[in-house]
Amino acid sequence: MAAKPRFRKDADAAAPDVTDDAVTESVAAGDGRKHPVDETLPPLKMFTSGLQHVAAMYAGVVAPPLIVGPAVGLTAKETAFLMGASLFTAGIATLLQTIGFWKVGARLPFVNGVSFAGVAPMIAIGKDRGHDGIAVIFGAIIVASLLGFVLAPYFCKLVRFFPPVVTGTVITLIGVSLLPVAFNWSQGGNATADDYGSMTNITMAAVTLVIVLALRKLLRGFLQQIAILLGLVIGTLIAIPAGITDFGAIKEADVVGFPTPFAFGAPQFEIAAIISMCIVMLVCMTESTADMLALGKIVGRPADEKIIEGGLRADTLGSAISPLFNGFMCSAFAQNVGLVAMTKIRSRFVVAAGGGILIVLGLVPVAASVIALVPLPVLGGAGIVLFGTVAASGIQTLATAAMEKGENALIVAAALGIGLIPIAAPQFYHAFPESLLVVLDSGISTGCVVAIVLNLAFNHFGRKPDAADEEQQPGEHVVPAAAGVGVH
Repeated sequence: MAAKPRFRKDADAAAPDVTDDAVTESVAAGDGRKHPVDETLPPLKMFTSGLQHVAAMYAGVVAPPLIVGPAVGLTAKETAFLMGASLFTAGIATLLQTIGFWKVGARLPFVNGVSFAGVAPMIAIGKDRGHDGIAVIFGAIIVASLLGFVLAPYFCKLVRFFPPVVTGTVITLIGVSLLPVAFNWSQGGNATADDYGSMTNITMAAVTLVIVLALRKLLRGFLQQIAILLGLVIGTLIAIPAGITDFGAIKEADVVGFPTPFAFGAPQFEIAAIISMCIVMLVCMTESTADMLALGKIVGRPADEKIIEGGLRADTLGSAISPLFNGFMCSAFAQNVGLVAMTKIRSRFVVAAGGGILIVLGLVPVAASVIALVPLPVLGGAGIVLFGTVAASGIQTLATAAMEKGENALIVAAALGIGLIPIAAPQFYHAFPESLLVVLDSGISTGCVVAIVLNLAFNHFGRKPDAADEEQQPGEHVVPAAAGVGVH
């Protein structure tokens, strides 16, 4: 960027010793020593530290395909295949981001995986359409990602139009829009089933929720970081004697396998679906930019325009490649940014090792199918925390949005209100043309558009920001070390 990114005092306070050490080492790098970001560690430490990154983001990677698969009508085995493919493509995207080539890659310890932002729109696109729905989703992702790749050099110059009042609103909507999914899981997931909403299902969800909260309270360090993953394991073990665990997927899974390109058929291209996923790509690029700014500060390598451009190119190229191997749109995982700050291990090659582990896991379908053992009520209990953390991250971002200035509160009110329509009143748009419903039925998409348009109208057009407004820089928010979920 033309100007050096600025950071709020609260962001600095999150990791003062990390930042100070990193800056010192960054300056010292002038005497010939490697910057900590470019250091390689001993093999064992490289592997264990990379595995820690995988553990912190594993649940977040497999959750989106686990949501989308059943919603579009896929079988348990097909959903397990999607999860394995998502692990594989997350590994590819992470390697593009950390190692990079040409002008692709931020070359920071930046973890990429399946974005939560696309879940609700993908469900709206492919609902009950089976393989055709997946093919339309993949086609829309490819087009949106290629457009994003072309726009990356220009987008990083436009980031000032996406301040925390916009990103915070969108992140909050992502979490709130996904909470009904967790509630549905908690009841059993299938409204036509005899045990839907039974005491057994809801009790199992409540037990899992309590376990996750207790683990977050009692554990420390690495184990606390993977509290949701541990909660899913413990909840599943408890669910076995309750008789709600299905071992079908793991019995049918292959020990080794490659994600067959276009296993669900050739991608299909529909205009409404493409528009919807383009909006999701805009959200992902905005959030990745904010995460790069935060991570650059933590590791002592400030994210300038060149780094942001390379990072966005890696995001979009990884997302464009992903559907080839049956994966979804990829973006940054914020909890791994927090993990870097907590561990003070800033080597990008550690995260690259994590990317390699993800690829290996994706090539072992039986490993992915193990996740399919998790009963939906158990996943629902953890999902309340998983998705609630996303909403909380959005609220935390809004806390930095200077709500008392101008019409920022009005922007948030209108965007949240309109974005919540599909959740609070699912039939609200029933009389609209079906081609529009793909966008309108996604509160994230509509809320994002409203937030962007109103921010332009109130904060850019027709007035010149004063000095106080200039203090509020886009992307200036604390990236929390969330309990196993990224806003991706």
